[in-house]
Amino acid sequence: MATTLADVRDFLAQRRIAMIGVSRNPKDFSRMLFRDLCQRGYEMIAVNPTTREIENRPCFASLQEIQPVPEAALLMTGSTLTSQVVRDCAQAGIRHVWMYRAGGQGAVNEEAVQFCRENGIRLVEGHCPYMFLPHAALFHRFHGFMLKMFGRYPRECAGRAA
Repeated sequence: MATTLADVRDFLAQRRIAMIGVSRNPKDFSRMLFRDLCQRGYEMIAVNPTTREIENRPCFASLQEIQPVPEAALLMTGSTLTSQVVRDCAQAGIRHVWMYRAGGQGAVNEEAVQFCRENGIRLVEGHCPYMFLPHAALFHRFHGFMLKMFGRYPRECAGRAA
């Protein structure tokens, strides 16, 4: 089942989100997205085992260290790590997962997608959150427009045009 706009809206309605794989590099795209989501009122929690702080916030080595548990997880990991990360999400009780992808494979991994579906985890499979955030930069809106033109933008509900 393909990601729908309802899946996207449901994920973005969560306010406490762990960003797994956020970069230590302050100029990296993941850091820009992390900062922007913080500015938009999301309670962002950084997860990266190689650092203790991101954007003046504590950074955790794993989901299991975070209390209280986040409502959702935004995966900025490579696809080879995604299967383990979604298992960690399930174990932690996280029921909303977004596997980031702007181009290429991103965090999307078919085994992980199947695991989420089999375990009742609401999934946004691919896509960039910026395409769905109000007042995003023109580039991100254009990206969404192009996906609509080629029929790859999430639909309102399965089987119906957006």
